Amino acid sequence: MRLLSSPHFNERPAGSAIDLIVLHAISLPPGNFEAQHVESFFMGKLDSSSNPSFASLTGLQVSAHFVIDRKGAITQFVPLSKRAWHAGESSWEGRDNCNDYSIGIEMIGDEKEPFTQPQYREAARLCRVLMAHFPDISRQRIVGHQDVAPNRKWDPGRQWQWPKFHRSLSRIRKLNIEVEP
Repeated sequence: MRLLSSPHFNERPAGSAIDLIVLHAISLPPGNFEAQHVESFFMGKLDSSSNPSFASLTGLQVSAHFVIDRKGAITQFVPLSKRAWHAGESSWEGRDNCNDYSIGIEMIGDEKEPFTQPQYREAARLCRVLMAHFPDISRQRIVGHQDVAPNRKWDPGRQWQWPKFHRSLSRIRKLNIEVEP
C-alpha cells in the first residue's frame, strides 16, 4: 500500500468514535480510470485548466482516507485518526457531519462501467481490517455516499454490487494501515 499525505484533512471532534465506513466512486475526468488526476485532486495539485471537466473543481479541497484503483492497489491519503473531507454535507442515522466519525474509501469508477474484481477483493479486505481495528463498525455500518447524502450523491451507485461485496467481507489478509500520523 502506498501512502500520500493529503493536506485536505483536519482533527476529528474530541470524543468522536469511528463507527462508519463510506464507500465512494470517482473518475477524473469522467470515464477515465487512471488514478493520476484523482491523486492530484486529493493532494491539492490538480491543474483545473488541463481538462474542461475540471473547471468545477477549482479551489475544492477534497480527500478520502483511501483510494482503490482498478487493479486493486490501495493508496492512503489521510491517517485514520484525522477527519478526511469526503462526505461533505451528510447524515447517517440522524447524525450529521459523517466526516467526523467515518472513514472514506474511494473506488476509481463511474456509473457506466462495472467495478473490477480486484476492487471488490481489496475493498472487502480493507474494510475487514478496519472493522477489526474499530469494533463499532459492523457490516451494516459500511454504506455508500448515496446513503449519507441521498439528494446530492450517486456513488458508488448501481454499479457497486453490495451482495458481492458482503460475500467478500468473510475473507481477510494482513494489511498495514496508518492510524496515527
